Amino acid sequence: PSRIGVITSENGAVIKDIIHRIKDRFPLEIILNSVKVQGEGSLNQIIKAINQFDKFYEDKNSSLKVDLIILARGGGDLEDLMTFNEERLVKTIFNSSIPIISAIGHESDWTLSDLVSDIRAPTPSAAAEMAVPVKTDLYNKINDLKNNLENAIKRNKENKSSKLMILTHRIIDIENIIQQRFQTMDFIDIKLKKFLEAIIIDREISLK
Repeated sequence: PSRIGVITSENGAVIKDIIHRIKDRFPLEIILNSVKVQGEGSLNQIIKAINQFDKFYEDKNSSLKVDLIILARGGGDLEDLMTFNEERLVKTIFNSSIPIISAIGHESDWTLSDLVSDIRAPTPSAAAEMAVPVKTDLYNKINDLKNNLENAIKRNKENKSSKLMILTHRIIDIENIIQQRFQTMDFIDIKLKKFLEAIIIDREISLK
């Protein structure tokens, strides 16, 4: 993704963990849509945040357009996570045009939102790791591919050069054979002329 949207509370360790992990792995722009993650009003705020990102997604020129959403909150009791089991939120996540990674609660916590998201992450930090690769690993992989390609081109060039040399030698051999044939034809031509001249001289002598 070129830009990631994060839906979580602006307070607490969750957003800090996500920013930290993404910065370490592959620094890119993060847009935070701060919401309540539990209690009264949290459901409407989270649904509104997803719909806002969807709206920005449709606008190709929007500076708030994101390619991925991380929906996250820290751990808590079952009651604290009940917002993420609400039918309206589940449907909103399911209908989102943007891929969503859910990172809700601890690894052992499961909600209905997890089941309809594109990917479920056990923790917010894990969601960040799923969202972006390690930049240096990508550079190394690209460099390896570049070297492999250069070596393949070199081997192909050497192979073509070798075949070209063989073909050149064959052409030279053919030219030599043709030259020999021409020499043979010249020799036969000379002999034929001398033979015909001898016959003509012999006939002239006979006529006398």
